[in-house]
Amino acid sequence: MSSADPSRLPGRPVYLDAASSEPLHPAARDTLLAALERGYADPRRLHGPGRDARLLLDNARAVVAECLGVRPDEVTFTSSGTEAVHRGLLGLRRGASSANGPAGEARIGYAAVEHSAVVHAARWGGPAPLEAPVDRLGRVDPDAFAGADVVALQSANHEVGTLQPVDDVAPGVPLFVDACASMGRLPLPDRWDAAAGSAHKWGGPAGIGILLVRKGTRWLNPFPGDDRVDERAGGFENVPAALAAAAALQAVVGERAELNARHHALVDRIRATAAAIPDVEVVGDPVDRLPHLVTFSCLYVDGEALVTELDRRGYGAASGSACTASTLTPSRVLEAMGVLTHGNLRVSLTRATTEEDVDGFLAALPHVVRDIRAEAGL
Repeated sequence: MSSADPSRLPGRPVYLDAASSEPLHPAARDTLLAALERGYADPRRLHGPGRDARLLLDNARAVVAECLGVRPDEVTFTSSGTEAVHRGLLGLRRGASSANGPAGEARIGYAAVEHSAVVHAARWGGPAPLEAPVDRLGRVDPDAFAGADVVALQSANHEVGTLQPVDDVAPGVPLFVDACASMGRLPLPDRWDAAAGSAHKWGGPAGIGILLVRKGTRWLNPFPGDDRVDERAGGFENVPAALAAAAALQAVVGERAELNARHHALVDRIRATAAAIPDVEVVGDPVDRLPHLVTFSCLYVDGEALVTELDRRGYGAASGSACTASTLTPSRVLEAMGVLTHGNLRVSLTRATTEEDVDGFLAALPHVVRDIRAEAGL
């Protein structure tokens, strides 16, 4: 740290990567500990412990349904958000293919900025998918999916936060909505035939995904079946974790109006400070976006060095692609948007992020960028 740098090491690490995973919500922690005592049995069994587990699972499903404004029988718990994405999208494709009859297997269309879980599913078997381009804000044209039999569109982008025009896309075509980045933080879009969420994104435990399939939708299981109570699930449900995920979602939905307003204001400050640094591009829609997330790219700065230097000062943010094995892989999302891709930093606030945390981060950021450029001789 240079002598001119007014930033200081904070008294505790400041975690600014909620877009990857939110710390466990206190409501989830308390519920999980209690549910571990009662939710261990197979909810298919008729003995007392089995009935207890079934009651907890049904309660979790009812709470999630109430929070999202859906029917309880439209909610399935999966082992991850990725599994929910794969089951939801591929189930719609199989359903649409069966409706096509001799016309052949359904073709999936998706936006160029979708999460890799969607892209991999769309490219798994079947006809070559249609990839719809996006503008420099990361938003797709609602009319860009002509020729697709099934459409996949995220409710909000997981890297830049831009909200998508979900309700205006491809009328009459089965629609899968990846809501993993927004579920709990924002209401579910009105239009969806299947949708997915991921509990650790809203402060639930990792290893719990939410699959929604709208009643009456032509959805067929794309994978080998499992004789569970819920035909859309595979394997033994993690009942305690499902209940904890539901408790966290209920708490987050209850507090989101106040929290979103606070996050919007803090992110606006981060956007303004980053934009004032020379040769820095702030990306994504500045208004119609997720409240807690901002991404910017710094010319002549290595993303790994940026993350490392900020972490050394006690600030944990992310760089590179949000959905690959290496977070320092160049961002496919930013490339699709046609914006600056290298030296990018993704900052996402948790429910516990304070104004003092943001103050410290904003004090450190310009000096970290300057020092890295200076070391590179720029």
